[in-house]
Amino acid sequence: MTRRFRPLALEHLGALPSACVGCAFWESAERHERECGSICDAELLRDWYLRVTEEWGDCGRVALEDDEVLGFIKYAPSRYVPQAATFPSRPYDGDIPLITCLHVSDDARQHGLGRLLVQAALKDLKSRGERTVQSFACARPQDLALMPMIGMKYLSENGFTVARSDPAFPLMQLDLRSLASVAENLESVLESLRIPLRAPSRVPGPTAGANFRG
Repeated sequence: MTRRFRPLALEHLGALPSACVGCAFWESAERHERECGSICDAELLRDWYLRVTEEWGDCGRVALEDDEVLGFIKYAPSRYVPQAATFPSRPYDGDIPLITCLHVSDDARQHGLGRLLVQAALKDLKSRGERTVQSFACARPQDLALMPMIGMKYLSENGFTVARSDPAFPLMQLDLRSLASVAENLESVLESLRIPLRAPSRVPGPTAGANFRG
């Protein structure tokens, strides 16, 4: 078994968790229910991916075990994330990268993979000269079963603070310049995680709950 981080690629979009395959929640400009899979449009998602990678660059990271996706994180400047404009706490600067999704397979959770995916994203963004990263948070995760956002407590534990308040979905941000360092060899840490090997199937779930410990 070989584990590694890779940039989110077009071929990975079809290997994501079932609720994420074809999900175009963030890529749609029309307001939708705040849940994964509330709108699915594989063609829209593919066109979005091609546009972002051509104009801006890599828009995410995946953690792989051989060719199997253990988890992924997705991000892009909010000008490429039209659904963000439908939130009361919408971003005020379209050039700031917005982390939209962070999902980890059920049998890979509770082992630190979510935190490593965040670190992989921060390392990538900082190396590209980005100064700030933002993300919408679920302030009421106990009321939400399946959300395309990240739990507020989890973001806080990873150094994010509130940029624009909202009782349901505050916008949080992290100053990348404040990071003392990001582990250089994240793949060595990934290999050391005590994640069960060769699980028959993985059905990743969202990191919406406040008690999530990726």
